Amino acid sequence: MTVPVLSFEHVTGKGRKFHLEDISFEVMPGFIYGLTGKNGAGKTTLFQYIMKENAGYKGCICVDGEDIKDNHAAVMNKVGLVSSDNSFFESCTCRQNAKVLGAFYDGFSMEKFETVMEEWKVPPGKVYRKMSRGEKYKFQLAFAIAHDPCLYLLDEVMAGMDPVFRREFFDRMRQLIKDEKASVLMTSHILSEMETGTDYTGVLENGRLTVFGESPEVADKLERKII
Repeated sequence: MTVPVLSFEHVTGKGRKFHLEDISFEVMPGFIYGLTGKNGAGKTTLFQYIMKENAGYKGCICVDGEDIKDNHAAVMNKVGLVSSDNSFFESCTCRQNAKVLGAFYDGFSMEKFETVMEEWKVPPGKVYRKMSRGEKYKFQLAFAIAHDPCLYLLDEVMAGMDPVFRREFFDRMRQLIKDEKASVLMTSHILSEMETGTDYTGVLENGRLTVFGESPEVADKLERKII
């Protein structure tokens, strides 16, 4: 039996602003999954529950079959995050960031990092704070790829990006998961990207997962406003 790359089992958590209510779904290897919904629907909160140690929620979140609460640090080796909230040393170059922070990941490959940066045409010697939004996301993705995670979490990476970047992005994601050892879970407000770029889409509304299914069918329902 194939083990899900990520699973949420009846996850509920309350916060001062945002919450999740009884969220259950599975991310299987070899696919791109999307989450969409209005601001405040719970998309970022869902990512935070995965990434933050001791996050306050009830239920179970597993990565590669392991409950993340059992050994959060070890599980983070299996996760690659690309997000505007991701923290790096602003005054250091991309290469310096990779050398310092890569040491926290098992099997981090500087060679692989440099290769992907070259493919993206992003200078590894550029200072992080001087990079454009798109360059920062490409750097973060190169950093994630360099430690070979089984789960890529991508938070609103499409917003404001040009069509060329979007096409290159999805081509690269497909290459990463073609051996069916990894999966992608991404959030986006761009419904057309969900319909054409992802395999499955979930819709979050007020902290609840109101629908989860094949992307074209979900997009059709959203366009016809029947969910």
